[in-house]
Formats: sequence, structure tokens, C-alpha cells
Amino acid sequence: MATVILVRHGRTTANTAGVLAGRSPGVRLDDRGREQVARLGERLSGVPLRGIVSSPMVRCRETAAAVAERQQPGPATVERESALAEVDYGEWTGGTLATLAKEPLWRTVQAHPSAVTFPGGESMSGMAARAVAAVRRWDARVAAEHGDDAPWVAVSHGDVIKAVLADALGIHLDQFQRIVVDPASVSVVRYTPDRPFVLMSNSHDGDLSFLAPPAKKRGAARKRRAPASGDAAVGGGAGPDRG
Repeated sequence: MATVILVRHGRTTANTAGVLAGRSPGVRLDDRGREQVARLGERLSGVPLRGIVSSPMVRCRETAAAVAERQQPGPATVERESALAEVDYGEWTGGTLATLAKEPLWRTVQAHPSAVTFPGGESMSGMAARAVAAVRRWDARVAAEHGDDAPWVAVSHGDVIKAVLADALGIHLDQFQRIVVDPASVSVVRYTPDRPFVLMSNSHDGDLSFLAPPAKKRGAARKRRAPASGDAAVGGGAGPDRG
């Protein structure tokens, strides 16, 4: 299958104010968030993305646009995917985290998120199911069109990306609060017929060029990386260095 680069949107004023923005309209990146996604675009500029898919929330679309603008040879197209949208927090939407932490449901969100349905909103398990299904669907589409080494980006939200990573790691949704996904961070998953491989989680800096498909040498078969076959490299393997 292809390689999905999971990107959380950059920082917003809601993040710094401790407000659960959820699906509130008009929540945009703040100055720091715009700086973050500009740097993110530079990090991904050397990776030939075969697709950029975004949550419809404006903060994600702004983030996706920053990535698309820095693609070579020219700006890439961004497609929207409603299944990557933020959790519908229902009556919790717009509340401060300090206030919400006093609600009885808060402890369940922390310890047993799979049992949570937000009042007037959706369940965490429902969110996880639609997000994982969307990522796997897009991944299969990109692989079918561009090959098993093709990298693509999915821009979404913290809890949504945490749910996708939990699925890839094979851990129960009740453990997903152990995963950290910061604003403008990069996490990478490669799906194979046997298992997903989590190549990176919550990355903020560093070279991402290793995510570009290896160049094919004329007259020679390209060596397959272990994750492409679904077999794990016993002992850890040699890593992505192609030198």
C-alpha cells in the first residue's frame, strides 16, 4: 500500500485559550500556527506527494494549502474528506477545558474513551471507525493510482489522528490518550497486506526526504523495503538510509 503522512493542523487561538473548538466555524490558524505550517510545507517540499486530503475545517484547509503551495514543480491539489473532520463534541463544543474537566464524563474520556458519546455529539468509537476507514480507503486509492511507494498527506485533528495511530499500533481505543499529536506535527503510517508500520509519530523537525519513493535504476529491479512486503525486519533492519 501507499504511505500516509498524518498532519495535524497548526496552532489556533482556541488551542492557546484552552477552548475545545470542535466543529465551531471560523477557527483559523494564529500567527504561530501560520509559521508552523510554513515550516511544515518546507519539510514536505522534497516529498512528491501523490495526494493531499484535508478535513473540511478551515484550520485544516489552511494547513493543507501551506503544504500544497510548496510542492514541486507547482502547487498540488487539495481534496476535502468529511470523514477526517474534527470530533463532533456536541454540547462540549466551545467550552473551556478547565470547565469541561469538572464534568463527570471527563474522567471517562480520559480512562475509557471507547465508552464515550458526547452529549448531542458523536461517540469516540464512531469517530475512530470513520477516520480509520477513510484513511485506509484513500491509501488504497493512492496505491492503486501511483504505486505502493506513493506518499500522500491526510490533514486532520488531534483526536482523529490519535485514533488512526492507535489502530495502526494495534492498541485499544481506551489506550489512545497515551499518544501525543501536537499542532503541525507529522506522523507516518505505511499499510501493508499483513500489518501497518508506524514509521514516525508527533515529529516537529527534521528531514522527511526519506519518504520519497526510491529512484528506479534502469535495467535493475528495485529492492523492496521490508514494510512493503508486510514482513518486519528482524533485528530492526538498516533504516531508510539509501546511501
